[in-house]
Amino acid sequence: MEKTRTRSEHPLNDLLRTDRIPHIWCPGCGIGTAFSSCLVAVKAAGLDLRKTVMVSGIGCSGRGAGYTKLDSYHTTHGRAIPFATGMKLANPELNVVVFSGDGDLFAIGGNHFIHAARRNVDLTVVCVNNLNYGMTGGQAAATTPSMAKTTTTPLGNPEPPFNLPLLAFAAGATYVARWTILHTRDLTKSIEEALTRRGFSFVEVLAPCPTGYGRRNREKPLDSLKIYQERTITRNGANPAEVTLDFHRGITLGKFVDLERPTFLDAYEKVCSLTQ
Repeated sequence: MEKTRTRSEHPLNDLLRTDRIPHIWCPGCGIGTAFSSCLVAVKAAGLDLRKTVMVSGIGCSGRGAGYTKLDSYHTTHGRAIPFATGMKLANPELNVVVFSGDGDLFAIGGNHFIHAARRNVDLTVVCVNNLNYGMTGGQAAATTPSMAKTTTTPLGNPEPPFNLPLLAFAAGATYVARWTILHTRDLTKSIEEALTRRGFSFVEVLAPCPTGYGRRNREKPLDSLKIYQERTITRNGANPAEVTLDFHRGITLGKFVDLERPTFLDAYEKVCSLTQ
């Protein structure tokens, strides 16, 4: 008599739209690990899931919102943060998470990012940085390392990349951290902290893109993980100006900023009270 096989449930099944699995991410891509860390952090933070929303933009990472069993929004390119801002202002009780990529958040969406940070809107922004525009062909992005090869820089990228933690801090973010998908426990804990902080929280996640970035720079997925292991150093509290992304000199990881200041809603309510 044939034995009945039971399939154990995934520990995140209560947060996943399993009818949309398998996902579209390529083999060796780091987005799945970053996405898993984000969902584990949401559960660990003890958030009321009925009041938690996830917003994503366009791109590989932008597909994350569509896989969550939460109120979720897959928005237009570069507009995840203004969508999220509108939700938070319309209903301040919501826990609003933005999960998107470096191209969506810092190229076409860069202006929205800096002003949301300046206003200290109470959002948690998780940026998966895979160093290129992965979904649309592997073009150079604002985060592509100097001299790295992409479809639009076949001889090497002549431009310096953004230092995302410095940009976030300079714009006014009150929580800023950077990890890689290899540092999963630190990453998950950091996202959990960001979710429970008031104000604009930002977590950068370095993740490999073997299809777009890796094959043009002769970097296999395991090569990326080896770089994350051997060329990173954790320095909590490091000056964001000193954590430039340079894979040759070394990559600084950690929690760089964790401070308190009035949120946008605090300031808005104060102004409204003065006019009454």
